[in-house]
Amino acid sequence: MAEAVWGHSPAGIIGYSHALGGWAGSHASFIRVPFADVNVFKVPEGIPDEKALFVSDACPTGFMGADLAGIQSGDIVAVWGCGGVGQMAMQSARILGAERVFAIDRFPERLRMASEHCGAEALNYEEVDIPEALTELTGGRGPDRCIDCVGMEAHGMGVGYLYDLAKQQALLTERIVALREAIRCCRKGGTVSVMGVYGAFVDKFPMGAVVNKALTIRSGQQHGQRYVDRLFGHIERGEMDPSHLLTHPMSLEQGPRGYDLFKNKKEGCVRAVFTP
Repeated sequence: MAEAVWGHSPAGIIGYSHALGGWAGSHASFIRVPFADVNVFKVPEGIPDEKALFVSDACPTGFMGADLAGIQSGDIVAVWGCGGVGQMAMQSARILGAERVFAIDRFPERLRMASEHCGAEALNYEEVDIPEALTELTGGRGPDRCIDCVGMEAHGMGVGYLYDLAKQQALLTERIVALREAIRCCRKGGTVSVMGVYGAFVDKFPMGAVVNKALTIRSGQQHGQRYVDRLFGHIERGEMDPSHLLTHPMSLEQGPRGYDLFKNKKEGCVRAVFTP
């Protein structure tokens, strides 16, 4: 399936679809981890569970987004999406030397978290025109690095979003509202890093902006093994703290409610975590 759509099959990924091996996820009593000598990491002493847990997903994905963006000291970075991955991309951007970080979303509670825990300047796209705001806030230049942490199920405003939504229902395209905006906003010669998940084909991709602004686009599935040890170091030194993402600790019996809260973004849920 992957070869037919992408040309090659990239990997088998636990918990992903049949396109990437059909491996079951880790919500079983036991899970067999293939190649455990490279796929399993020991949590250092002194790092509590609520911090270590997110090194399995949100932390390395967000850090990779910032890393691929090539952030340099003094850069201005804009991140689309204030979920777990987006907020970790913001913290990572700060670690890598970003001078200013903009957080773009529509949920006030998530924007507030990005501001309080990631040092980001919040922009609600339901209240302001994002390209116009970023142009003004960067002196007409645009952000140096733009990171899409939303992906193919992006919510948006206006005709472009409705067009994507209608065609997605017919399985003809994916919603790339956030990616289009990131490309439009990025400064000339800048980098767009794509951590949002896309699976198939997209329509109305602004290739003209990529070519004529000399943009670099980088992306990939999370390379977890590459970053885990480094992230534990940042956490131990107090440079990164993902624990605020744990908004809803729950018992395993409350699982259905947790999934509902997470999927539908109810009650300010960013991550529901189950303790057996």
